[in-house]
Amino acid sequence: MMKVEFINPFLESMTKVLATMAHTTSKPGKAAVKKNSTASGVVTGIIGMAGEQVKGSFAVSFSESLILEIARRMLGEESPKMDETVTDMVGELTNMATGGAKALLADQGFEFDMAIPVVISGQGHKIEHSASGPTIVVPFNTDAGDFFIEVSFIPA
Repeated sequence: MMKVEFINPFLESMTKVLATMAHTTSKPGKAAVKKNSTASGVVTGIIGMAGEQVKGSFAVSFSESLILEIARRMLGEESPKMDETVTDMVGELTNMATGGAKALLADQGFEFDMAIPVVISGQGHKIEHSASGPTIVVPFNTDAGDFFIEVSFIPA
């Protein structure tokens, strides 16, 4: 079920959210199957989704330099710190990206409900996806650091 047609809406939506909300352009790297559950960034937003055809989850993990720059751009703070404001912002970015992807997938006939995003932070934290299938990870590079999108879906 992990087709490119299913993954691309998440990639497209996240890059659009960052461009719109934080004036951040990003360049995707090579997609790969993730071999472990360790996050590549220091803070991750993850959201579960379930529908009649598929179930799974979407996660976005940010490097510290990037998420602090996004916070600076979005909140206008001079030197933001990794705090509750930043983790709340990660949850909101995750929610906006998933909502955008959900709309794009609805155009392809996929309908699903979204859970509330969960934010996990700390170096080397684990990302547990709700689906037992493979997890695809796509690294992205920006002028302020990297972020990593993970998508894991299986047929319902």
